[in-house]
Amino acid sequence: MNISEQAWTWSLFMGLTKWLSLATAVLILFLTVWFAVGAGFVPAFISGAVLSVAGYFMLKSKKAH
Repeated sequence: MNISEQAWTWSLFMGLTKWLSLATAVLILFLTVWFAVGAGFVPAFISGAVLSVAGYFMLKSKKAH
């Protein structure tokens, strides 16, 4: 395996890990607010959406020069 293939594989792995971690956090927050707190579907959806948007802006890649 060439170093370029290893770099591409590592980049793919890190990208998937990053975005799937955000998806897991959103799902856990959504289900916790909906069922454990008992706030209902709408507050759970809103909190999940807020976390999704905040996580997107925190995790998106910076543009290289």
